[in-house]
Amino acid sequence: MTVNSANLSKNQIRMLKTFQIEQNEFLKEIGNIARFTGKFFRTVIKPKQEYKEFLNQCFWIGFKTLTLVGITAFIMGLVLTIQSRPTLVEFGAESMLPAMVSVSLIREIAPVITALICAGKIGSGIGAELGSMRVTEQIDAMEVSGTNPFKYLVVTRVMAATLMVPVLSSLANAISLYGGYLGVNIRGSVSWNLYWFQVFDALSFGDLLPAIVKTFFFGFAIGIIGCYMGYYSKKGTEGVGRSATTAVIVASLLVFILDLIAVQVTDLLGLT
Repeated sequence: MTVNSANLSKNQIRMLKTFQIEQNEFLKEIGNIARFTGKFFRTVIKPKQEYKEFLNQCFWIGFKTLTLVGITAFIMGLVLTIQSRPTLVEFGAESMLPAMVSVSLIREIAPVITALICAGKIGSGIGAELGSMRVTEQIDAMEVSGTNPFKYLVVTRVMAATLMVPVLSSLANAISLYGGYLGVNIRGSVSWNLYWFQVFDALSFGDLLPAIVKTFFFGFAIGIIGCYMGYYSKKGTEGVGRSATTAVIVASLLVFILDLIAVQVTDLLGLT
């Protein structure tokens, strides 16, 4: 019994040390991300601005993601409408279907799903691109040549993500509502004018404003995390893959955390 107790005690000590090391690494990573974010804000206001690269990143981040976001939003609105109908029919509230679908999509579903899609596509793309540039020493070459790699690579991508995610989310709102219109008319008959009248009658300023504002924070978080993971990538090609994967995981988690904060703030402000 004494030996088993001693072994158990050693295992507990080992587990405690491992936990402390992981906790220290986690806190260190948070500090590094905060420092990276602070460097972004200090750099973004300094001249000269890389407008050409910024527009190029807006094209790749926005336009190249539009098809994926559009298809997902259409299916999302269609499926939500079809799945919600039976429940409302049971309570004799089928006429409330357009209003319920519009509020659900605009306030929560469309912005969050769009942000998650962007976290997967944009976050991993930025992480892999900057990671490959780091391990092949292209970033070091830019520093030697006198170019500010942080300004050219990081600032432009973060700003483009911050701007394009709200645009994509707004388009996803419109497309998903159109999918809802088709879903309503699969087993019913609602005119185009009546559907949109019920949609806009159910929505208010308190529904639209928080949904739009929080997407800016989603885009900023996706851009910062993707750039951070790629900019400080290590260990060759293995590190590039790890940077891309970690960027997706952390960015997706931050989307949910920011959404939770946005809901709480909206509730405190009485916009719900």
